[in-house]
Amino acid sequence: MTRFLRVRVLGQDVRVAVRPGTAPGPPLVLCNGIGASLDLLQPFVDEVDPRIEVVRFDVPGVGGSPLPKVPYNFPTLACLIGRILDELGYDRFDTLGISWGGGLAQQLAFQHPRRCRRLVLASTATGSLMVPANPLVLAKMVTPRRYRDPDYAKSIAAQLYGGRMRQRPGEVRHVVYEQERLGPSTGYFLQLLAGLGWTSLPALPLIRQPTLILAGNDDPIIPLVNARIMRLLLPNATLHVYDDGHLGLLTSADELGPIVSGFLASRAGECASSNS
Repeated sequence: MTRFLRVRVLGQDVRVAVRPGTAPGPPLVLCNGIGASLDLLQPFVDEVDPRIEVVRFDVPGVGGSPLPKVPYNFPTLACLIGRILDELGYDRFDTLGISWGGGLAQQLAFQHPRRCRRLVLASTATGSLMVPANPLVLAKMVTPRRYRDPDYAKSIAAQLYGGRMRQRPGEVRHVVYEQERLGPSTGYFLQLLAGLGWTSLPALPLIRQPTLILAGNDDPIIPLVNARIMRLLLPNATLHVYDDGHLGLLTSADELGPIVSGFLASRAGECASSNS
């Protein structure tokens, strides 16, 4: 049963959720997308092998974590997460990041090379130096309205998220709309600020951990070519392309949950079902 905790580190309270695993091993630390609380990832967590412990958190200013006293960037946030894992008693961990959280996951792997065992990158890219989305798509990303207005979220779901949302845009209400866990708008803009000017591109060859890259073949926010670039630059990476869009980790959780579980359980970190 998932435990919800309030962990205080570096003067900051952070809302954390821990789903205990039934077998020993490092936990899987999930880094969420921009503006979204840890609750958003529940469909994926439900599909992860129960033997794997899963840790989620709300970044400062989002969901159940209060606003920070000062703005943060990816390196300071990676330091904060490292302290949280210390408090929870984890020496080593695996990490998965989706979208904005994929940048944070890359920073964690780079900043904690001896602690981070394996890396999973879903619907993400290399930050400011990447092949960008259509400007009309990017314009819809700079506002948290898609999380606060369910009718607006439905109206832009197909154009913004692609994949299954093109046929069933009404489902976006159940996937991303969670009024009770939004947090203040300031938290959303702090996340945007954290990513300004950040890029992992020069550091990718230095990330030696076995890495699984998950990319949708219809992702308007993160064009597929970005995943192919990361696969080429990461020394030990596998690419799995799935038939869905930006929210595939949630809308195709029944497919991707077992793939991630198998990757984390394998001896060398290879993904048994992969393609490029």
